[in-house]
Amino acid sequence: MTGSTTILGLESSCDDTAAAVLRRDGQGGTRILSSVVRGQADLHAPFGGVVPEIAARAHAELLDHCVEEALDAAGVGLRDLDALAVTAGPGLIGGVVSGVMCAKGLSVATGLPLYGINHLAGHALTPRLTDDVAYPYLMLLVSGGHCQFLIVRGPAEFERIGGTIDDAPGEAFDKVARLLALPQPGGPSVEEAASAGDPERFALPRPLLNRPGFDLSFSGLKTAVLRTRDTIIAEHAGLPQALRADLCAGFQAAVVDVLAEKTRRAMTHLMAETNAPPALCVAGGVAANRAIRAGLETVSDSFGARFVAPPLALCTDNAAMIAFAALEQMGTRDPDDLSLAARPRWPLDLASPAMLGSGKKGAKA
Repeated sequence: MTGSTTILGLESSCDDTAAAVLRRDGQGGTRILSSVVRGQADLHAPFGGVVPEIAARAHAELLDHCVEEALDAAGVGLRDLDALAVTAGPGLIGGVVSGVMCAKGLSVATGLPLYGINHLAGHALTPRLTDDVAYPYLMLLVSGGHCQFLIVRGPAEFERIGGTIDDAPGEAFDKVARLLALPQPGGPSVEEAASAGDPERFALPRPLLNRPGFDLSFSGLKTAVLRTRDTIIAEHAGLPQALRADLCAGFQAAVVDVLAEKTRRAMTHLMAETNAPPALCVAGGVAANRAIRAGLETVSDSFGARFVAPPLALCTDNAAMIAFAALEQMGTRDPDDLSLAARPRWPLDLASPAMLGSGKKGAKA
């Protein structure tokens, strides 16, 4: 590259509306000039989870404002941009459509090239943005809707070696929070309650640890929490706060144990082809959980590997990661045209069999 590239990114795949401006200099260094994220937690709180129709309407209302705010914060205008990037999937289709249509409109109005980006690629490439991690590296993508182990070999080269066969960890945290009458989002609520609990008070399962490979399962663990809760209520005519804390602590400890062991196996697998320990990276909203981070750091230390967990603002959904993914991929492919479609399902690794089944909309993961 001989000159700088300034790019505007948009993200609207779930319940965060985001826009960001990044600039890459001629030597390949990248700076985040601005990053704006408008959450929708208050809109969805009365329903105990994200309502797709409400999310889609909010994205349509907020995207223009986020773009304007991001440009102002970066001190640039549309004429100063060199490209546009947008999440084109996977995600809640109404939100993805809102972002794609907004980006197409900007592309038509300005003549700027447009790059449709896989939301998961944004998360998977974030360690390159924050810590300049060298390829290949192991990425544990762990969020509300996704959980998979990826070997990241290049800007558009992702090998999925394992993942959840049912619930994602973030989904399990949210469901457990609802079972225990804790507020949403469930992850922070369960983590806070667990801090006061005894993780050994209840014997909860560690699913799939007796099965070889890297796949994970959290649905059965969630069911075990439900049954334990019902037993407590029957014995105590209610759910005492102390026992609820113990149940949260036991659930969280089980998730940590499963993720740590499967990560250990994945690192062993990747090290068979590398001369030095590859970096162990984690991204996604669940990566904010302190106990999970500590468990994964213990694994990386045992291999003498570098552990990279981006700052919370870049672990959760944001547009900076989408803009950065486009910058990384510019040298590997052409821009998209106006036929770019919003995709509710879009596996990163198209060569691997679908883990959760396929339908008319394509493979889920």
